[in-house]
Amino acid sequence: MKRVLRFLLRGFLALTALLAVLAGLFAYFLYTPDPELPQLSGSLAKGSIEVAGVKRNYRTYVPKDLPKGAPLVLVMHGSGEGPGQIRVGTGYAFERLADRHGFALVYPKAFASDWNDCSRIGDKDLNGVRGDDVGYLAALVDKLVAELALDPSRVFAAGVSNGGSMAMRLALEQPGRYKAVAAVVANVPAAENFQCQPAAHEATSVMIMNGSEDPLVPYAGGEISLLGLFYKGGPIISSRASAQYFADWAHLGGAPLTSETLVAAGVRVEQNRWSPASNSSRDGKAEVELVSIHGGGHGLPQPYSQRPRLLGPSPMEPNGAALIWAFFERQPK
Repeated sequence: MKRVLRFLLRGFLALTALLAVLAGLFAYFLYTPDPELPQLSGSLAKGSIEVAGVKRNYRTYVPKDLPKGAPLVLVMHGSGEGPGQIRVGTGYAFERLADRHGFALVYPKAFASDWNDCSRIGDKDLNGVRGDDVGYLAALVDKLVAELALDPSRVFAAGVSNGGSMAMRLALEQPGRYKAVAAVVANVPAAENFQCQPAAHEATSVMIMNGSEDPLVPYAGGEISLLGLFYKGGPIISSRASAQYFADWAHLGGAPLTSETLVAAGVRVEQNRWSPASNSSRDGKAEVELVSIHGGGHGLPQPYSQRPRLLGPSPMEPNGAALIWAFFERQPK
């Protein structure tokens, strides 16, 4: 009997030790504290819209006393997330900017776990149905522009991860609706994984912001996956090739203008910008910018919180949301 009790005790202690190790690994690789909610002037509200017989949900943030004719910015979440997660994951950075610069903000919700972006591969179906995310976002923009008296010519879209991939689809297929888009930790799908139908005679401005140490969306191209084991998202081209793809689509010839900045913790920010020729009118012309965070992982760099270590390095500089808004703001009216 004593032998059995000793065996059970040893088993219990071993299990306790294993659970402690697993809890430690979870805390080290996956846990990160939420950023502090800032003092904001405006109000956050939930909303819904029916598109093609399907109820679609979203959240809006509208600063206090927002004037008529203000811009609208869409911010799209990553795979398996929603409006709440993208707000926290970006450190409420876009809401802070909305207060400071005067624009309305909307966080739409994908139909399925993944946005129906340009990639053929992904968890895009819900109960056997694939949602029309492009149509939903177009209807949402029209609704908010009318309700809030916003400027329909100053509509911008940004997204992180799978949301960034969706931003690329909006740029390619509806360039007349979105003045500019920003895709964070996202690359263009490889030819065999590409399902978009780019507009032939119109282009919009595109920013791509990617980390060189991203363990999920490889900066140099390849297969989207986490540690080669989880979340298979299909093949993609490199970040530089993705930016060049959009530059070619917008008929921006020549080499990009390049600059580099060294920020905290040895992180290097490289910016490559393709612009219209100096002898052409800037009005109505698209531009493309690639922001490479050398030393960055999978996520929007920002000073308010860090991402889980499992997603790679999490630099607190640069302020990615501020770079995105500066890109949007400089687009010609």
